[in-house]
Amino acid sequence: MKFLTTSDWHIGNVFHSVDRLPEHRHFLKWLKTQIVEQRPDVLLVAGDVFDNGNPSAAAQALYYEFLAEVTTDSPWLQLVITAGNHDSAHRLEAPRALLHRHQVEVRGSVHRQWEPDGEGGGQWSTDFDDLLVPVTSADGNEHAVVLAVPFLRSDVMVDGSYSKGVNMLLGQLTAKARERYADVPLVMMAHMYAKGAYIAKDSSERIVVGGMEQVDMADWDVRPDYLTCGHIHKRQSVWGTQWARYTGSVLPMSFAERDYHHGVDVVTVVAGQPPKVDFLEYTPQHRLVSLPEAELKPLLNDIAEKLPDRRDDQSADEAVYVELKLLSAQLKSEERKRIEDAVAKKNAVLCSFQLVTPNPDPSSLSADKPLSTIDDVLRRDPMEALRESFLVKHRQPMSERQESLLARIINKVKNDDHENTEA
Repeated sequence: MKFLTTSDWHIGNVFHSVDRLPEHRHFLKWLKTQIVEQRPDVLLVAGDVFDNGNPSAAAQALYYEFLAEVTTDSPWLQLVITAGNHDSAHRLEAPRALLHRHQVEVRGSVHRQWEPDGEGGGQWSTDFDDLLVPVTSADGNEHAVVLAVPFLRSDVMVDGSYSKGVNMLLGQLTAKARERYADVPLVMMAHMYAKGAYIAKDSSERIVVGGMEQVDMADWDVRPDYLTCGHIHKRQSVWGTQWARYTGSVLPMSFAERDYHHGVDVVTVVAGQPPKVDFLEYTPQHRLVSLPEAELKPLLNDIAEKLPDRRDDQSADEAVYVELKLLSAQLKSEERKRIEDAVAKKNAVLCSFQLVTPNPDPSSLSADKPLSTIDDVLRRDPMEALRESFLVKHRQPMSERQESLLARIINKVKNDDHENTEA
């Protein structure tokens, strides 16, 4: 059977104040073309359909227009869609009964029911059957089962470990599927942060600090034939295997992702054979460009030389999105205007503009009198030390409001110390 796998659409995303709905429309049009040309039996969308849990009416309309068109134009196609961490599980699953009639299966959350033991107690039981979606090839000769797993919240934790909880649920689900469908290929779709996955610095994925939601499947004895995964935006293998992959996001979600490859995977699964994966690359409507940080004159030169020229016959749909960083201690209004005017002459959209303060010379930061003893450090004005620390870390001075707040905190600490001393 042939599966077309994708994830992380993030419909409704706003990129540095730019509405990306036209970009998503461009991708979905491309996707419909691939479906017609490739004729997959099943389309899998592994989470983060929308960018947030309360998508706009326009974002929802685009999503449902796609489902209506693709099920009409490709009537053989079966779709399985799961919720990601950005989605509202209940909102995504609300039209489930209606979509089911059009061969679209949606799983927003894992359903559980209470099973009493007859003695006043009982336990919660996971409805694994609801996560098993049998699918059939267009000619009716091939069969497979999709293990449709939406994003798992922290309520799956076992012994305080999220990874153990996910391991247990996915392991039980796979074992149950193997027991019921012994000779049928199993294709799992999930939405999670796999241990070892590459994430760019300043990436846009919602990752819990400290890696608390990393999942390590080292103890997964019974596994599916293939796993397609969402959540991480860079296309890559999962746990270094050949049978599990992230398809990646369909659009770059931050300038840190500007060099990522986007598209969908065509996965061919045959019972008893390793899955075959082919990548169909998609070129996003707008390319992301980050010019190196520079002072005003070199930055203006880079804008003139490295950004595409605007032509009269050129559509704004082809404009590049630009990130600029001006290396300067301060930004004058006339300097910003020169930069904006220079970009406006190009086929480019200025999405991100940052003022980068040059790294201060450490020798110029210390007080007039060198700090050579512990007493010198203790006698130093704390506000002066905080100003310098802030400047070194953030490469820009504190604002008046920040200084005012810090001054109030310092005064409160001094007053508290004075009262404690008198007591």
